[in-house]
Amino acid sequence: IPCFVIGTDIAFSCQNTDDFVGASSPGDIVIGGLFAVHSEMLRPEEYPIKPVIQNCAGFEIQIFLQTLAMIHAIETINNSTLLSGVTLGYEIYDTCAEVTKAMASALRFLSKFKSSEDVVEFRCNYTDYIPRIKAVVGASYSEVSMAVSRLLALQLIPQVSPASSAEILSDKIRFPSFFRTIPSDFHQTRAMAHLICESGWNWIGVIATDDDNGRFALESFGVQTMANNVCIAFKEMLPAYLSDNTFHTKVDRAIEKIVKETRVNVIVVFMRQFHVLKLFKKAIERNVNKIWIASDNWAAAVKISTIPNIRQLGTIVGFGFKSGDISTFQDFLTKLHEKPTDNNKFLHEYITLLSVCAHLEHHDFQMCMANQSQDDLLQNVENNHQIWRDDFLNGNIEPGFIRNTILAVYAIAHAIKGQCKDRNCKDPSAFTPWELLEELKKVTVIDDSKEIKFDPNGDMSTSYDVLLWKEIDGHIEITTMAEYDPEKGDFIFEDEEKKKEFLDLKKVQSTCSQHCRPGQMKKVTESPHTCCYECVHCPENHYSNRTDMDYCYRCNNKTYWAPINSTTCYRKTIHFLAWTDWFAIFLLLLSAFGVVLILLISVIFTKNLNTPVVKASGGLTVCYIILFSHFLIFLSTVFFIDEPTEFKCKTRQALFGISFALCISCILIKSLKILLAFSFDPKLQNFLKCVYKPVPTVVTCTGIQVIICTFWLIFRTPFVKQNFSIPRAIILECNEGSIVAFGIMLGYIAALAFICFIFAFKGRKLPENYNEAKFITFGMLIYFIAWIVFIPVYATTFGKYLPAVEIIVVLISNYGILCCTFLPKCYIIIYKQETNTKSAFLKMIYTYSSKSAGSVAVSQISLDSKSSSSRATVSDSCKSEKNSVNGNCHFQVPGQRLTKGKVLPKNTARTMARKRLSSI
Repeated sequence: IPCFVIGTDIAFSCQNTDDFVGASSPGDIVIGGLFAVHSEMLRPEEYPIKPVIQNCAGFEIQIFLQTLAMIHAIETINNSTLLSGVTLGYEIYDTCAEVTKAMASALRFLSKFKSSEDVVEFRCNYTDYIPRIKAVVGASYSEVSMAVSRLLALQLIPQVSPASSAEILSDKIRFPSFFRTIPSDFHQTRAMAHLICESGWNWIGVIATDDDNGRFALESFGVQTMANNVCIAFKEMLPAYLSDNTFHTKVDRAIEKIVKETRVNVIVVFMRQFHVLKLFKKAIERNVNKIWIASDNWAAAVKISTIPNIRQLGTIVGFGFKSGDISTFQDFLTKLHEKPTDNNKFLHEYITLLSVCAHLEHHDFQMCMANQSQDDLLQNVENNHQIWRDDFLNGNIEPGFIRNTILAVYAIAHAIKGQCKDRNCKDPSAFTPWELLEELKKVTVIDDSKEIKFDPNGDMSTSYDVLLWKEIDGHIEITTMAEYDPEKGDFIFEDEEKKKEFLDLKKVQSTCSQHCRPGQMKKVTESPHTCCYECVHCPENHYSNRTDMDYCYRCNNKTYWAPINSTTCYRKTIHFLAWTDWFAIFLLLLSAFGVVLILLISVIFTKNLNTPVVKASGGLTVCYIILFSHFLIFLSTVFFIDEPTEFKCKTRQALFGISFALCISCILIKSLKILLAFSFDPKLQNFLKCVYKPVPTVVTCTGIQVIICTFWLIFRTPFVKQNFSIPRAIILECNEGSIVAFGIMLGYIAALAFICFIFAFKGRKLPENYNEAKFITFGMLIYFIAWIVFIPVYATTFGKYLPAVEIIVVLISNYGILCCTFLPKCYIIIYKQETNTKSAFLKMIYTYSSKSAGSVAVSQISLDSKSSSSRATVSDSCKSEKNSVNGNCHFQVPGQRLTKGKVLPKNTARTMARKRLSSI
């Protein structure tokens, strides 16, 4: 492959204003054109610099094709009936991608129509001013369009660009006469960010030219990436002009940055084609392999796709303007060699270049055209018609730009048609540019059977083609992978194969950090970029269900939970003391056994109704009441088991409290009765006789508890509560409503039990076979111990077994009182039947009464002797009264006066026994 030294490739010199025009054709209405047919304007070498318009170098085939597209569109319109007899002319100028050169062209546009000296008049009011042209097509680059548009806005000359995409040009305050047949960069940068986000990339590099177009595109892209959580690892700005002395140095620096950032595998490039050409040649030398995302400037650039070894760079994906049917333009190109070149310097230069580079193929041929010198062109000028290549121009067509250029011409033509309805447009002064501007805002153009028009910003919201550079038969082909709809923000695929190509991009990783899996979240590191992070597990009760989440969601309420590193929330398990729980079954069996025991005791007592033991127990009625209250207490334990309900919560404590109060009240009456029967103290006996009112006492004691429970249920009723203290479960339990009311209920039972205990304790020395008070005392002690232990245990226990604690205490206290009250009697009835007779009871009571009477008499004499003046001893008193029975001294019993010289009646003890028995 020959090596070409970059020369000056100088276009024809500008000696006068007519030489300044690149291509022209006369017409009734003239349209101007601004295209960067050359890539750079040469810098003057002389000093000092003079204000001379310099020549240009670097012939651009793609831009040259756009000028031909404009010419083709105008010729087509002139040959049609669109303007009915009015012909369009054109003046096309080369901007050389330079604002200064473009401004010179714009000044000529502003010059007065038919002015021999191209004079631009200064006026305060240009309403009636008729400039040289009516509208302008162009320019190729946004930076040039911005400058030109400000100048054209002075006379409100419409400017329609097929390529300038900078977002700022949509500002109708600063650029009131600017239109374009493409979307703004806002849609392009959003599409790029969408592609990057869809592919799972978040760590990318950006390279742009340091001009208005590059800076504005970079700014817009930065906003879009931020909105899509994509970070820019580095930004490299290259000089806008190849003649800049620092250009190659900055290209090298950009390549070094790309090589150094190994985690960056996606590079977005906002540059002109000749900048990309230089960059890619360097990248190929350094064996750089990345995914390159191309802007609309070069996404369909054939001259870049034909660079030798371009496939080594990796994958190139670009966004190009929507292409259309350009078959008529292709036909136009096949006849181009027949066109005269007198009024088209661009075509003349192209034909000359064909002759010079005829011996080369593909990319070398194209590079030759861009690098030839003026001398080479002059030497080959004679042979230009002999080496015409029909395929070369067709092969370098960028369909999107061609379509947009034609569309721009047709938009202007339709606006002219609107102005010429009632006017003679053969007269150039029939309408002014500002009138055409107003008409252009309302224009609707038919393109591929679709109606399109300018939006309020002067833009046409056409779609983008997503282009993929693929290697086919050893050559890089630019294929359409998808279509991007700017309005919907979606990618549209022709078929599944195209969609698969799109999805295959995800195989390349370009992230600062590894993706955080579901169940993890990002933890920002010291890096200033949010895309650089660590992945940490979601804490307990938090979850993340997508990759790369910034934070974990909290489980939305107390009914859900999540373990560490969870991807979802789980519903908490509802816990309560269920019927099927082994411990609940055990407690229910104990309660059932207690009920069976009550039934057995009832049967035993019913069968032995007339025996002394049963009679001494208060009779069958009292026993049945006590046994029934025990049954209710056992029954109340059922309401502590299974899922709590409002009814259960209200019933269980009230039933237990009232039943226990009834039981203790009956036992209290029995204690009073026993103490009354065997008491020898007259004062205590009188007190007990006043207190001992069985039915009123039982009703009053139980009624007080009923009142307590009623007030409790009315004002602070128990309710079902969800306990969330256990992380992964919800404990359904009964809230007592008022701890104070619960305490009063238990405290009242305790008070009754304590009174019963006191009375029973006083009767603890009763006859052996009749010593019920001793067992009652023991039963009350069991009750006290159980409930004293219950308080701290209940306060420190939580979970579903909390009701079981109260059940256990209820069972212990109930069993204790039941067993101590009835089992000793059952034992006597079953196993000691000889003692369960009237005679046996009389004998036992007689013996007890004899002992008690003697003890009481001794106590009385001791008290009397202490109070008398005589200090005689008990033995002396005994001697003075020689009356004795069986050698024993007898004393007065309570209620009898001691009679000197008389002994106690022999049947006194027996009489007392009968009284006690009848009392009992």
